[in-house]
Amino acid sequence: MRIVVGLSGGVDSSVAAYLLQQEGHEVIGLFMRNWNDAEFTLEDECPWIEDSNDALLIAQKLGIPYQVIDLSDIYKTRIVDYMFHEYEHGRTPNPDVLCNREIKFDIFLQTALSLGADKVATGHYARIDSFEKEGKTIYRLLAGVDPNKDQSYFLCQLNQYQLSKSLFPIGAMTKPEVRKLAKELDLVTADKKDSQGLCFIGKVSLPDFLQQQLKPKKGIIVEIFADNPKYEQKKEPRCFETKKEELNYLSTPITYEKEDGKPIGEHQGAHYVTIGQRKGLGIGGHIEPCFVLDTDVQNNIIYVGEGKDHPGLFRKALFIKENEVHWVREDLKLKERQHMEAEVRIRYRQALQKAILYQFEEGIFIQFETPQSAITRGQFAAWYIEGELIGSGVIS
Repeated sequence: MRIVVGLSGGVDSSVAAYLLQQEGHEVIGLFMRNWNDAEFTLEDECPWIEDSNDALLIAQKLGIPYQVIDLSDIYKTRIVDYMFHEYEHGRTPNPDVLCNREIKFDIFLQTALSLGADKVATGHYARIDSFEKEGKTIYRLLAGVDPNKDQSYFLCQLNQYQLSKSLFPIGAMTKPEVRKLAKELDLVTADKKDSQGLCFIGKVSLPDFLQQQLKPKKGIIVEIFADNPKYEQKKEPRCFETKKEELNYLSTPITYEKEDGKPIGEHQGAHYVTIGQRKGLGIGGHIEPCFVLDTDVQNNIIYVGEGKDHPGLFRKALFIKENEVHWVREDLKLKERQHMEAEVRIRYRQALQKAILYQFEEGIFIQFETPQSAITRGQFAAWYIEGELIGSGVIS
């Protein structure tokens, strides 16, 4: 096959390209230039320049064609502008998930196909297999075999067509195995650190980055104490007429007022922080760290609580609006009033959590076996069955 590999300048995509070449495929290296502005990155120079140089060296080493495509305008529109909008409205987007859905497996995929490619490949730690069902090929998105590097969560918004055109050559390898092979091949990326920060932008100071469009706005930080009466009220046994009524109650976060706590400091904008955040708040005088319990962007108030076990951090259920629900396995899609046992994660690298999904007309409720910390608006919940990612959605 003719396969276009997204060479990122890292070790994973380098080894992926080598493995495909060894299988006898015609391999083409394509580097995506998605961000040009180094003003807010924490590195000394714009990371894409170093990455594209490394990608070129890999292509030369393997003897494969190589070119750079500039997707920076599309990336700004689809990813960065969306990020600004979400933060402005008190939600926390996941740019890596969006980048895969909107850039790598959409625009990049279409570009590769226009070059006559049969498939695209990336250095993701995930796996794809397929089977026949009622005369149709069904593609499965499986977790990578390395539990420390599994990146299936970042691919949770892919669809059957995108999976049918994609390959993840290193999904059955561990990171140490990838690095070992890269060293044996004397690849320039063998010891290169994994990229950090925002997808394709690099490590950034998020408040500085967001200040490009979201202006600083001074407000107060209010501490909510663990013995607040609202937590006791939430614990009290209740009778519900329907399961939906119970799920509505469990998934609805507590609403705080300024009078519920004690002002303990100031901040530069509630839209710069996220639920569960503990760094960068400038709060002192506590035995344990303070965590963000909630943000009120309308009144510009940040509510915090002391300690990782603070009751305000935990919730037993979450809700995803129907138009935000995505099924990777459309053949397993729940019908209204149906439910499904699954394992769910609400952030990257979180251990899978036992839960039950309930489908209603308005969307899906996910009820966890144990309460979850820092369920965050705008993040993605992804659900799995026996290591296969079945679907995902944006947390309301």
